[in-house]
Amino acid sequence: MKPFNVFPYDSNINFIRLRWVSLGIALAIMLVAIGAMVTKGFNFALDFTGGTVTELRFERPVDVDDVRARLDKAGYDNAQVQTFGSGNDLLIRLQPKTGGAANNGSTGADVQRALAFEGNAGKVLRSEFVGPQVGKDLAMNGLWALIFVIVGFLAYISFRFEKKFAIAAVLTTLHDVVVVTGWFALSGHEFDLTVLAGVLSVMGYSINDTIVVFDRVRENFRSMRASPEEILNKSINQTLSRTVITSFVAFLTVFALYLYGGGSLRGMAESQMIGIIIGTLSSIFVACPLLTIGFLKVTKQDLMPKAKDEAALARRP
Repeated sequence: MKPFNVFPYDSNINFIRLRWVSLGIALAIMLVAIGAMVTKGFNFALDFTGGTVTELRFERPVDVDDVRARLDKAGYDNAQVQTFGSGNDLLIRLQPKTGGAANNGSTGADVQRALAFEGNAGKVLRSEFVGPQVGKDLAMNGLWALIFVIVGFLAYISFRFEKKFAIAAVLTTLHDVVVVTGWFALSGHEFDLTVLAGVLSVMGYSINDTIVVFDRVRENFRSMRASPEEILNKSINQTLSRTVITSFVAFLTVFALYLYGGGSLRGMAESQMIGIIIGTLSSIFVACPLLTIGFLKVTKQDLMPKAKDEAALARRP
């Protein structure tokens, strides 16, 4: 059966010719993201800042979105609400009330009054403060996870391909992560653990997309008689349909999660949607163009097997 292609397999769009424009735009977007993180900072959620955890039990199940709306109206912005147990119990995580200091003794009563549904009163089971030290530990764990992933990427791609490819792939992935996190700083959207999980998943998606293109580059370097720029450009075109189709299907899945997953998963879905878009564009416009400049410029000698194929390498232009 003939495979479905959005772009013809033999298409010849000259992406490498636009490398300075694409790399310049990518650098500009990354600098804007870094500037937003430095100047505006993040709107950290309870996981990182500390706050109050309140459990309530209702006689009948309540609508979670309605609960969030009532709490927002009462001055508790970005409340994290989830059901547990029989479905009549709610776990509510709250930051200090807007415009006021945290008051552990009155928060439970305030929440109970805000959620006084007619004929369905809520009973406070517990209300306690979660200190910011927990948030610091979680932030450090996230940082260590990021370092571990980067080192792992470098080691794996260096072993599988070549060091230049490893550096280009890691730079591309870091670009994607910085842009996604910068979006949350720029927009002011809440940054919680689900967003952190989304950012880490973006790293995996981005590196996977880049490796697919690099694998085709390696094959073409060993079989095509052309300049490195032509081989890189051909490799991008040959994998273009696969990249676009895979990204589109993944985006639809995450978009459904964004629409129907509820407020607690919206941040993660948002980070993944942005990451899929940026990761797809970077695998086309950033990863391979990086292999044409400076010390990252790749040659046939970098990918041809050494020693045993020296005669074959000498016959190539």
